[in-house]
Amino acid sequence: MKKYQIALFIAVIVCLLTASFAYAQAEKLTLKMSRDFGYGGLNGDIQGLFSMKVTGPADLARVAFYIDSTEIGEVTQAPFNLQFNTDNFPVGQHELYAVGYSSSEQQYSSNVINVNFVPASESTKAALQIVVPVLVIVFGAILLAVVIPLVMGRGKIKELPLGAERKYGLAGGICPKCHRPFALPLFSMNLGLSKFTRCPYCGKWSAVRIQPLAKLREAEQAELEWGRGEVKEETDEEKLNKNLDDSRYQGL
Repeated sequence: MKKYQIALFIAVIVCLLTASFAYAQAEKLTLKMSRDFGYGGLNGDIQGLFSMKVTGPADLARVAFYIDSTEIGEVTQAPFNLQFNTDNFPVGQHELYAVGYSSSEQQYSSNVINVNFVPASESTKAALQIVVPVLVIVFGAILLAVVIPLVMGRGKIKELPLGAERKYGLAGGICPKCHRPFALPLFSMNLGLSKFTRCPYCGKWSAVRIQPLAKLREAEQAELEWGRGEVKEETDEEKLNKNLDDSRYQGL
């Protein structure tokens, strides 16, 4: 009885050691896949040009790459990468894996990656399902930036005494039609240094350049001069100085 227990104990130890050794050998390689060009969607659907990449032990000498049971190539030096095109294989579910060999011909196995090869038409359709909603959101935002100010400000002309000091919020500009300064709406089409918006005083739509606060205050004072009839025709020197000032502010 005692001999039977000893034999059973030894057998269990041997089995455990064998299993752990086999498991350690089987999981020596790490296989990853990357997209080089094409479609890589959800649920493992892929189409186009991809690469399988393997990392493993220091004594790794060569790696054979497989799609299902078919070897598609062998790499004999690091980095152990192999490129493939899904269009060269049947459409459907496939298993990607690799088998490596050390310099002493010890064999290592990689993990398995399950993928679904889809035709180019399906990948295009899937890509459109992602791109179209994004474009709808982008163009919708642009449309709202124009429509909302148009609807909200339609027919409304703001009354404000000439020369009154006003608040400009995040940005202010000077109407190129009536030359009165006003705060630029947040929801308006951005044109870089200008915004396409409606003047609350004359009701005209135009591209209004964003101006620094100092220029806006100058425009407020200019309104008083218009009201008093004190506006004088600018001399050539004054026009030149004004253009120089404008170019300096535009460069900011």
